[in-house]
This record gives sequence, C-alpha cells and structure tokens, in this order.
Amino acid sequence: MMYPVIRKLQHKRVVLASASPRRQEILSQAGLRFEVVPSRFKEKLNKSSFPTPHAYAIETAKQKALDVARRMHQKDLRTPDIIIGADTIVTIEGLILEKPVDKQDAYWMLSRLNGKEHSVFTGVAIIHCFSQDGQLDVEISQFYEETVVMFSQLSEELLWEYIHSGEPMDKAGGYGIQALGGMLVESIHGDFLNVVGFPLNHFCKKLAELYFPPGAVGLQRVKHDSIPAVDTFENLSEEEGAGLDRGGAQARGTQDAGHDRTAESLPPFPTGLLELIAGFQASKALFTACKLKVFDLLQHEAPLQAVDIASKIDTSEHGTGRLLDVCVALGLLEKTERGYSNSDLAALYLLSDGEFSLHGFIELNDEHTWAAFTHLESDVREGSSRGHRAVGDEAEGLLQDSCPGRDARLCFMRAKHGLAKLTAHQVATALDLSRFTSACHLGGCTGALAHKLAREYPRLTVTVFDLPEVIEHVTCFQPSGPQTEQVSFVPGDFFKDSLPEADLYVLSGILHDWPDEKVHRLLSRISGSCKPGGGLLVAEVALDEDPRAARPGLLRSLSRLLQTQGGERSLTKSRQLLQLHGFTDVQVARTGDVLHVVLATRPAT
Repeated sequence: MMYPVIRKLQHKRVVLASASPRRQEILSQAGLRFEVVPSRFKEKLNKSSFPTPHAYAIETAKQKALDVARRMHQKDLRTPDIIIGADTIVTIEGLILEKPVDKQDAYWMLSRLNGKEHSVFTGVAIIHCFSQDGQLDVEISQFYEETVVMFSQLSEELLWEYIHSGEPMDKAGGYGIQALGGMLVESIHGDFLNVVGFPLNHFCKKLAELYFPPGAVGLQRVKHDSIPAVDTFENLSEEEGAGLDRGGAQARGTQDAGHDRTAESLPPFPTGLLELIAGFQASKALFTACKLKVFDLLQHEAPLQAVDIASKIDTSEHGTGRLLDVCVALGLLEKTERGYSNSDLAALYLLSDGEFSLHGFIELNDEHTWAAFTHLESDVREGSSRGHRAVGDEAEGLLQDSCPGRDARLCFMRAKHGLAKLTAHQVATALDLSRFTSACHLGGCTGALAHKLAREYPRLTVTVFDLPEVIEHVTCFQPSGPQTEQVSFVPGDFFKDSLPEADLYVLSGILHDWPDEKVHRLLSRISGSCKPGGGLLVAEVALDEDPRAARPGLLRSLSRLLQTQGGERSLTKSRQLLQLHGFTDVQVARTGDVLHVVLATRPAT
C-alpha cells in the first residue's frame, strides 16, 4: 500500500522522533526506512490550557519533532529531510491519561476505564526541514486520529494480575491493546493501530495531501475513502519530497507513469532483512569500542576530536574516525564541530564502572560467545558443541571449561551482574512476596537480585548460595546501605551440598542451563528442603507460542546448543515441571518483553 511513496522517499533522510518500539514496528512493516532519534522534550505542557485533548496531543507531538530537528541541525552535518513526531493519550470523562508512574497509578487508570468507553487520541506532526546559510527552516503538517475503545467490566483481581505483568508501565492509559491488554477490551470503533500507537491509515492520507493537493495534474483518483490508491503517489520524484516542489511533480506526471507501473510489481524493499544480515557488523563495532574504552574516555574528557581519541587509546587516526562515525550512526555517540561525546544510552549502559553497566556482558559476548557462534553450522549438524562452549553456566565443571582462570571467571560474573541489575527490580516486584521472611537465591552470583529483594521487603533475609570460586569474588560487587545486613553469602554446589533453610527459594536464569534430567534433580532437592507453604520463585526467558514473540528465548536456546543440552522452556512445560515436584499453586507474571516470573508454592499442609 505505501510502497510507491516509500520507494520514492528511500533516498531521503527520515527520522522518527520516538523511542516507542510499537511505532517503529508499524512504520517498518509499512516499508518506511528511517532513523530513530528519541525526543528529549519534557512532556509537561499545561493540559488545562488546551481546548481539546487532541490539541494537547498534537502540540506534544510537534514539540517532540521540533526538539529533534533543532538538535540534529546543531550536531549533524546534514539536516534530516523529514521528522515524524507522535504522542498518544487516553481520555475519559475529560481526563487525559498518559503513562502510569507506578503500579498504583496504573490501577487508578485502569479502574477509571473499567466497564466504560474511552477515547484514544494520537497527535502526529510531520516536519519537513530545510537548511539554508546555516539556518534551519521547517514546514509543519499535523493531524490527529481518534479511536473509541470499550472496556469490559473486569474484576479487581484480573486488573491487578494485568498490572503485575509489568505491561501497563510504558503505555498511555496503562494498557497495550496489541498484547495482554487486549483481554481488557470488549470492542473498538476506529483505527486499531491508532490505539497501538500510530495511525498508519491517516498518515498515508496526509502524505497524499502534502504531495498531491486537489487539482494536481496527472492524478486519476481524488477521492480516498480509506487508504490512498496506488496511483495517488505515482508522480512523486526522488528529487522532491523534502522541498515539496509540487510543480516538478506535476511536470513528470505522464513521463514516469510506465516506469512506476513496472516498479509497483517489484517486491517490498527488504530493509529489515538487510539489517539482519549486516547485524554482526554493528555488534562487532560496539564490542570494539567497549574494548578500547572509548566510552570511558569520553565520559571524562568529551568532546574530543578523532585524532585526540586515537592518541589516547593508541590506535590509528583513520581507523578510529571510521569507528567513531559508526558509533554515531548506531546512536552510541554524538558528534558536533567540537568533537565526539557519549550519547545518553552510552553514558547509562556502556561505561565499565556504571551502575547499570553492560560492559561485562559485552565483554563476555565478544571474547566467548562470538567465538562459539563461529562453529554454529557444525554444532547444528551434530546437535552439540565440540568443546568450544560459550560462557553461561554456573555449574562448576562448565564454569571451569568456559572460563579457565580468575580473569575469565570475573568476566562471567560481571556479565551476570550487569544483566541482574537491569532485571532485579522487575523480578522482585512482579509478584507479592511479602509473606516470606527468609529466602535463598541458588546460583545468585554477585547478589544483585538478593539486594533488590532485601530493599523491597525489609523483613526478608536472603542467603546467596553459589560455588566457592564465585563467592570468593563477590566482595567487589557489593553495594552500601542498611539492606546489606539482610544479605549473606554461603559457598556450595546446589546439586551436591545441603541447601540453606528458607521460606522461599529463588532461581533466576538457572533452569535453562540444564537438561530435563538435571532440572528434575534440582527441583526435587528444592522441594525436599521447602517447608509446607514455602515457595519457589523462578525467573526465566520463556518461549512464547508465537515464534516471533519467542525470538529472545529461541536465540538463547540456540546459544545453549553451544554450551549444554539445556534451553528455554515454554510456560506450559515449566508449570508442569513445578507441579510434578509438589508446587501445586503456580502464579505467572510477565515482566517487559522477555522475562517471565513464576511463583510456585507448596501446600500449607
């Protein structure tokens, strides 16, 4: 449907001023090729000053896009041709509902919507940018779409179950219609994608209006009841678009008609596939920049020119400049006339000593997993690895095979620690654990999740039980604060040694390391140590029924082929395993897009 206009715009620089994965997916599936530059506009407009909710949404979308336009004009050598901004809000009874700030706020929102009809508005701003004599000029087109949604009458228990899934927290109105939130909706009237986050139908119509106003020469169809017809876009040339040179478009009307009809028979341009094919190059560029400590250097001395960075990290000026520019394109660095500096993303996750650093995880993938995947073809043919395992297992033998030596073991621990810091809050708060007073985290490594559990539940004491060669290195990972007294570390092997006593046992990212035989053995030991009424908290990347939704788990299970005979299991299989070992009451919560958290308890008597 959009292919003709998208084909004509493929040489234009299009920017989406939104970090929303849902908007990115909608536009990508329509064939649009674009960059993502999230807006930094603070959404603090006075709602009461706007005559209608949609006016507020439009203005917010416009300000988001203008913020990106100004920033890119100042920092970039080339101004974007088109910037798209969008803002989605939910309104009911005169109130504007945006994203909830916490679970209680999500409950308040969903309670207001429960059993009632509400409206979803998305404001969209399309900004065409022009740069002349160093000055930025823009032309702004804007519109809004409204969809009416009817919620079913839902029980409080169901609302809280949905809230604990974690899904409401990044969505306007506290629900996502395209995922679990769809179970709350009884009916909709209007554009479904508008509720998801972007009104694609109206967007297409607006493009047709911008490039071909009524009366343009060569147009055969002028009435559009839904999506503009293919020949609406026939005459849009690659030289136009950004400048909206409508006279030139009219002059080409008949000349290119035969060429366009031929092009329409071509398949859609495989943008996503091409990015997938070249994806390893982006990964290796990131790995290399981290290994050279580029982000650490720029955190303290930015902005720096490429020649200065090359001198400080002892690399060639030419090669360093190429690497830095790739990092800019990937959104990891920012570039101005004064030099390079870290992007917000890099400052948060790519510093070796940052609170939420993924530096260790990157190091693990670069030095171990990358090498293991080079043998993937032979491993797939034979069904197992041939001694070239990737790191990822806590078991003593695998740990020694994969990470011989102190440095490699610390590499493994840094990777686990970084990932645990990112997910610990979600795991600790996904389900109510307040009834437990003692917990034992089996294979808890550095204790990142244990400390988060202690912070969330002040009455809870947590024992981290892991191999002696892991426990001896945990000191350098410990935080400060009063909650540290609630956490202790005990060395041991959970397959061989007696498990510490606890009301709640915790397994996070452990079961996928092992085949069913060893999983049964481990669960049997936990069940034997668990008191009546006690529980087992399991956090894993679970496989969805939908293979596309299950992609993270499937990739990890492929990775496990290079390590053990373990792998991710579906929620159904995980539930069956737990029930087989006496954990009859099983609750499940999904946190974010990947992780499932399961609380399984034994009968009280």
